[in-house]
Amino acid sequence: MISNMKEKTGKTLEEWQLILKQKAFAKHSEAMAFLKETHSVTHGFANTIVLLSKEGSPGASELVEAQYSGKENLKPLYLQLVSMITSFGTDVAVIPKKDSVSLVRKKQFALIKPATKTRLDIGIKLRNTPVGERLGNSGPFGTMCTHRVLLNSLEEIDEELKTWLHSAYLEAN
Repeated sequence: MISNMKEKTGKTLEEWQLILKQKAFAKHSEAMAFLKETHSVTHGFANTIVLLSKEGSPGASELVEAQYSGKENLKPLYLQLVSMITSFGTDVAVIPKKDSVSLVRKKQFALIKPATKTRLDIGIKLRNTPVGERLGNSGPFGTMCTHRVLLNSLEEIDEELKTWLHSAYLEAN
């Protein structure tokens, strides 16, 4: 996101950070509203800009590295998932947070979280889709996602998972 921010929003992250610093918003939501309403920045980019503009905040790559520290075996799964999901469209925002990575179009549609040393949890927001054996209930994700898929290997990143994620992406417009 950071590398194509200027192309998509008209400004670099550093330029946005200066704008937000001059405004000195007290709340995350106020800064988000300002970027979206005044500058027509999409939700995903606005959230990324605000998160990365907070004083002393780690950068996106540092957040991801911290998530996979001690769980390096899961990083190839994460990278494969992000590669697949970003192929859905240029409007996918990959937003690292402290313990997970959100995938956002106009709304969040998926979430990737290293749950244990051997498993990734994929949260997916799908309307009108029944829970099944593999596509389980949202579990610890609560209302952020409607379903959860547990991943232990690259082989589990298959067409079925891609279909669910792509459906969630399409619903998030």
